[in-house]
Amino acid sequence: MKAIILAAGLGTRLKPITDTMPKALVPVAGKPLLEHIVSKIKAAGFDEIIVNVHHFAEQIIDFFKEKNNFDIRIEISDETEMLLETGGGIKKAAAFFDDGKPFLVHNVDIISDMDLQAFYTAHQSSDALASLLVSQRNSSNYLLFDKQNRLTGWINEKTKAVKSPFSNFNPDDYQKLAFAGIHILSPKIFEFMKDWEEKFSIIDFYLSIADKCVIEGYNQPDLQVIDMGKPENLNLKTDFCL
Repeated sequence: MKAIILAAGLGTRLKPITDTMPKALVPVAGKPLLEHIVSKIKAAGFDEIIVNVHHFAEQIIDFFKEKNNFDIRIEISDETEMLLETGGGIKKAAAFFDDGKPFLVHNVDIISDMDLQAFYTAHQSSDALASLLVSQRNSSNYLLFDKQNRLTGWINEKTKAVKSPFSNFNPDDYQKLAFAGIHILSPKIFEFMKDWEEKFSIIDFYLSIADKCVIEGYNQPDLQVIDMGKPENLNLKTDFCL
Protein backbone atom coordinates (compact mmCIF):
# COMPACT_ATOMS: atom_id res chain seq x y z
CA MET A 1 0.00 0.00 0.00
CA LYS A 2 1.14 3.52 -0.77
CA ALA A 3 1.13 6.78 1.17
CA ILE A 4 2.30 10.37 1.02
CA ILE A 5 3.54 12.25 4.07
CA LEU A 6 3.11 16.02 3.75
CA ALA A 7 6.32 17.34 5.30
CA ALA A 8 7.14 20.42 3.24
CA GLY A 9 5.69 23.05 5.58
CA LEU A 10 7.77 25.90 6.98
CA GLY A 11 6.84 25.16 10.58
CA THR A 12 6.39 28.85 11.41
CA ARG A 13 4.40 28.07 14.56
CA LEU A 14 7.41 26.18 15.94
CA LYS A 15 9.93 28.98 15.58
CA PRO A 16 12.70 29.37 16.75
CA ILE A 17 13.12 25.55 16.66
CA THR A 18 12.44 25.49 12.92
CA ASP A 19 15.03 28.20 12.25
CA THR A 20 17.60 25.39 12.10
CA MET A 21 15.60 22.28 11.20
CA PRO A 22 12.43 21.26 9.31
CA LYS A 23 9.25 20.69 11.28
CA ALA A 24 9.39 17.03 10.27
CA LEU A 25 12.55 16.50 12.34
CA VAL A 26 11.45 18.34 15.47
CA PRO A 27 11.90 15.84 18.33
CA VAL A 28 8.89 14.51 20.20
CA ALA A 29 9.43 11.99 23.02
CA GLY A 30 13.01 11.47 21.88
CA LYS A 31 12.29 10.85 18.19
CA PRO A 32 11.70 13.13 15.19
CA LEU A 33 8.06 13.67 14.24
CA LEU A 34 8.76 12.09 10.87
CA GLU A 35 9.97 8.88 12.50
CA HIS A 36 6.76 8.60 14.51
CA ILE A 37 4.64 8.99 11.40
CA VAL A 38 6.68 6.61 9.21
CA SER A 39 6.62 3.98 11.99
CA LYS A 40 2.84 4.26 12.37
CA ILE A 41 2.23 4.10 8.64
CA LYS A 42 4.59 1.16 8.20
CA ALA A 43 2.94 -0.73 11.08
CA ALA A 44 -0.42 -0.31 9.33
CA GLY A 45 0.89 -2.06 6.23
CA PHE A 46 1.95 0.88 4.05
CA ASP A 47 5.31 -0.06 2.54
CA GLU A 48 5.73 2.54 -0.22
CA ILE A 49 5.88 6.15 0.91
CA ILE A 50 6.63 9.44 -0.81
CA VAL A 51 7.50 12.50 1.29
CA ASN A 52 7.32 16.06 0.01
CA VAL A 53 10.10 18.39 1.19
CA HIS A 54 10.90 22.10 1.03
CA HIS A 55 12.22 23.67 4.25
CA PHE A 56 15.70 22.25 5.06
CA ALA A 57 14.98 19.48 2.56
CA GLU A 58 18.52 18.07 2.69
CA GLN A 59 18.14 17.33 6.39
CA ILE A 60 15.15 15.11 5.68
CA ILE A 61 16.93 13.37 2.80
CA ASP A 62 19.96 12.72 5.04
CA PHE A 63 17.67 11.45 7.81
CA PHE A 64 16.21 8.79 5.54
CA LYS A 65 19.70 7.75 4.42
CA GLU A 66 20.73 7.32 8.05
CA LYS A 67 17.64 5.20 8.72
CA ASN A 68 18.10 3.14 5.52
CA ASN A 69 14.62 4.29 4.48
CA PHE A 70 13.19 2.26 7.37
CA ASP A 71 13.68 -0.83 5.14
CA ILE A 72 10.78 0.12 2.86
CA ARG A 73 10.47 2.10 -0.36
CA ILE A 74 10.67 5.81 0.39
CA GLU A 75 10.80 8.47 -2.33
CA ILE A 76 11.21 12.24 -2.11
CA SER A 77 8.99 14.79 -3.86
CA ASP A 78 11.17 17.89 -4.12
CA GLU A 79 9.41 21.22 -3.61
CA THR A 80 12.50 23.24 -2.78
CA GLU A 81 11.90 25.65 -5.69
CA MET A 82 8.31 26.36 -4.68
CA LEU A 83 6.13 25.28 -1.80
CA LEU A 84 2.98 23.85 -3.39
CA GLU A 85 0.60 23.69 -0.40
CA THR A 86 -1.32 20.52 0.40
CA GLY A 87 -3.21 20.09 -2.87
CA GLY A 88 -0.28 20.98 -5.08
CA GLY A 89 1.98 18.65 -3.13
CA ILE A 90 -0.37 15.71 -3.66
CA LYS A 91 -0.78 16.52 -7.35
CA LYS A 92 3.00 16.74 -7.91
CA ALA A 93 3.39 13.21 -6.50
CA ALA A 94 0.71 11.74 -8.81
CA ALA A 95 3.13 9.55 -10.79
CA PHE A 96 4.04 7.69 -7.59
CA PHE A 97 0.47 6.37 -7.28
CA ASP A 98 0.50 4.26 -10.43
CA ASP A 99 -1.09 1.05 -9.12
CA GLY A 100 -4.72 2.16 -9.34
CA LYS A 101 -5.26 1.65 -5.61
CA PRO A 102 -6.34 4.13 -2.92
CA PHE A 103 -3.53 5.82 -1.02
CA LEU A 104 -3.04 7.46 2.36
CA VAL A 105 -2.28 11.15 2.88
CA HIS A 106 -0.86 12.00 6.32
CA ASN A 107 0.31 15.35 7.69
CA VAL A 108 3.71 15.03 9.34
CA ASP A 109 2.67 17.04 12.41
CA ILE A 110 -0.40 14.98 13.35
CA ILE A 111 -0.14 12.33 16.05
CA SER A 112 -3.26 10.23 16.61
CA ASP A 113 -4.58 6.89 17.82
CA MET A 114 -6.29 6.32 14.47
CA ASP A 115 -6.44 2.73 13.18
CA LEU A 116 -5.11 3.46 9.69
CA GLN A 117 -5.81 -0.04 8.38
CA ALA A 118 -9.46 0.18 9.45
CA PHE A 119 -9.70 3.62 7.84
CA TYR A 120 -8.26 2.28 4.57
CA THR A 121 -10.64 -0.69 4.58
CA ALA A 122 -13.64 1.58 5.21
CA HIS A 123 -12.68 3.75 2.25
CA GLN A 124 -12.38 0.71 -0.01
CA SER A 125 -15.93 -0.35 0.87
CA SER A 126 -17.36 3.09 0.06
CA ASP A 127 -17.97 4.92 -3.20
CA ALA A 128 -16.06 8.00 -2.02
CA LEU A 129 -13.43 9.71 -4.11
CA ALA A 130 -11.84 10.83 -0.86
CA SER A 131 -12.37 9.91 2.79
CA LEU A 132 -11.37 12.54 5.36
CA LEU A 133 -10.67 11.71 8.99
CA VAL A 134 -12.75 14.06 11.14
CA SER A 135 -13.80 14.29 14.76
CA GLN A 136 -15.93 16.30 17.16
CA ARG A 137 -13.44 18.62 18.83
CA ASN A 138 -12.92 22.34 19.30
CA SER A 139 -11.53 24.14 16.27
CA SER A 140 -11.77 27.52 14.57
CA ASN A 141 -12.35 25.84 11.19
CA TYR A 142 -14.89 23.12 10.55
CA LEU A 143 -15.90 20.98 7.60
CA LEU A 144 -19.65 20.59 7.19
CA PHE A 145 -21.31 17.25 6.42
CA ASP A 146 -24.83 16.07 5.65
CA LYS A 147 -26.56 13.08 7.27
CA GLN A 148 -24.80 10.72 4.85
CA ASN A 149 -21.41 12.10 5.99
CA ARG A 150 -20.90 13.79 2.62
CA LEU A 151 -18.90 17.02 2.56
CA THR A 152 -21.06 20.06 1.85
CA GLY A 153 -19.02 23.06 3.01
CA TRP A 154 -16.61 24.79 5.35
CA ILE A 155 -16.95 27.45 8.04
CA ASN A 156 -14.59 29.60 10.09
CA GLU A 157 -16.19 30.05 13.49
CA LYS A 158 -14.33 33.27 14.25
CA THR A 159 -15.03 35.18 11.04
CA LYS A 160 -18.19 33.26 10.06
CA ALA A 161 -16.76 32.91 6.55
CA VAL A 162 -18.44 30.07 4.66
CA LYS A 163 -17.48 28.11 1.54
CA SER A 164 -19.70 25.67 -0.33
CA PRO A 165 -20.37 24.65 -3.94
CA PHE A 166 -24.09 24.42 -3.18
CA SER A 167 -26.47 27.34 -3.74
CA ASN A 168 -28.67 28.65 -0.90
CA PHE A 169 -26.29 26.98 1.54
CA ASN A 170 -27.09 27.29 5.25
CA PRO A 171 -24.24 25.98 7.47
CA ASP A 172 -26.63 25.53 10.39
CA ASP A 173 -28.25 22.64 8.52
CA TYR A 174 -25.11 20.50 8.65
CA GLN A 175 -22.86 18.76 11.14
CA LYS A 176 -19.61 20.54 12.01
CA LEU A 177 -16.54 18.31 12.30
CA ALA A 178 -12.85 19.14 12.57
CA PHE A 179 -10.47 17.74 9.96
CA ALA A 180 -7.58 15.69 11.37
CA GLY A 181 -5.09 16.00 8.50
CA ILE A 182 -5.36 12.33 7.48
CA HIS A 183 -7.20 11.17 4.35
CA ILE A 184 -7.55 8.24 1.95
CA LEU A 185 -7.82 9.13 -1.75
CA SER A 186 -8.72 7.27 -4.90
CA PRO A 187 -6.13 7.87 -7.65
CA LYS A 188 -9.08 8.97 -9.81
CA ILE A 189 -8.81 12.23 -7.92
CA PHE A 190 -5.95 13.32 -10.18
CA GLU A 191 -8.38 13.52 -13.11
CA PHE A 192 -10.16 16.36 -11.32
CA MET A 193 -6.88 18.15 -10.53
CA LYS A 194 -5.77 18.52 -14.16
CA ASP A 195 -6.89 22.11 -14.55
CA TRP A 196 -5.66 23.26 -11.15
CA GLU A 197 -2.51 25.38 -10.88
CA GLU A 198 0.63 23.99 -9.26
CA LYS A 199 -0.07 25.52 -5.85
CA PHE A 200 -3.42 25.02 -4.11
CA SER A 201 -5.13 23.93 -0.90
CA ILE A 202 -6.53 20.42 -0.84
CA ILE A 203 -9.52 21.64 1.21
CA ASP A 204 -10.36 24.27 -1.40
CA PHE A 205 -10.11 21.55 -4.02
CA TYR A 206 -12.43 19.20 -2.12
CA LEU A 207 -14.98 21.99 -1.71
CA SER A 208 -14.87 22.74 -5.43
CA ILE A 209 -15.92 19.21 -6.37
CA ALA A 210 -18.12 18.28 -3.40
CA ASP A 211 -21.28 18.80 -5.45
CA LYS A 212 -20.05 16.44 -8.17
CA CYS A 213 -18.15 13.74 -6.24
CA VAL A 214 -18.51 11.99 -2.93
CA ILE A 215 -16.06 13.47 -0.43
CA GLU A 216 -16.84 11.58 2.73
CA GLY A 217 -16.14 12.23 6.39
CA TYR A 218 -14.90 9.33 8.49
CA ASN A 219 -15.67 10.03 12.14
CA GLN A 220 -13.90 7.75 14.61
CA PRO A 221 -15.59 8.09 18.02
CA ASP A 222 -13.30 9.32 20.81
CA LEU A 223 -10.48 9.94 18.32
CA GLN A 224 -7.39 11.37 19.97
CA VAL A 225 -5.50 13.82 17.78
CA ILE A 226 -2.58 16.06 18.71
CA ASP A 227 -1.38 18.83 16.42
CA MET A 228 2.38 18.82 17.00
CA GLY A 229 2.68 21.99 14.94
CA LYS A 230 1.74 23.85 18.13
CA PRO A 231 4.69 24.47 20.53
CA GLU A 232 2.56 23.80 23.61
CA ASN A 233 1.89 20.25 22.42
CA LEU A 234 5.49 19.10 21.89
CA ASN A 235 5.91 17.90 25.49
CA LEU A 236 2.49 16.33 25.91
CA LYS A 237 2.52 12.79 27.30
CA THR A 238 0.42 10.31 25.32
CA ASP A 239 -0.04 6.55 25.39
CA PHE A 240 -0.33 6.19 21.62
CA CYS A 241 1.98 6.42 18.63
CA LEU A 242 5.03 7.31 20.72
